Amino acid sequence: MGFFTWLGLGTAGKPLEVGDPAPDVTALDEEGNEVRLADFYHDGFTLIYFFPKADTPGCTAQACSLRDEFEELTTHKVTVLGASADSAISRKRFRKKHRLPFKLLADGERRLSQAFGVPTILGMTHRQTFLIKDRKIVWRDLRASTRWQARDVLTVLNSLEAPDVPR
Repeated sequence: MGFFTWLGLGTAGKPLEVGDPAPDVTALDEEGNEVRLADFYHDGFTLIYFFPKADTPGCTAQACSLRDEFEELTTHKVTVLGASADSAISRKRFRKKHRLPFKLLADGERRLSQAFGVPTILGMTHRQTFLIKDRKIVWRDLRASTRWQARDVLTVLNSLEAPDVPR
């Protein structure tokens, strides 16, 4: 255990790389229901985005970006899951207040962030995003955007889904 981890100031792991297997971890959603990530890996894409704290300006912008483009994301068969160390009550209020059409997962014990190699500091998870297809990481954003998160994901989806062009 590192000095900063021992003090409770932060943890850091090596983030998953493109091509790595996606972790099979369970967590509770904002309603207290157990969610197993692997259950989402079988069809289409799974987008897991980590955010520091519900209802802060950056986290709200990020979540609302994904909400505003949710219909377009679903046309690409994307399931969106958010994850933070916030309490269930905070995540539930955040989801309701901003009409978020996707689940927000609990990461208070840091099982999700550790499985993905996402660092935390002072109890908050860094903002990072992972896109999964066929149980593999196909894209990651280690400095995920707040305002433009959905646009960044849609750009990647369009490039991944583009037919091969003969050369």
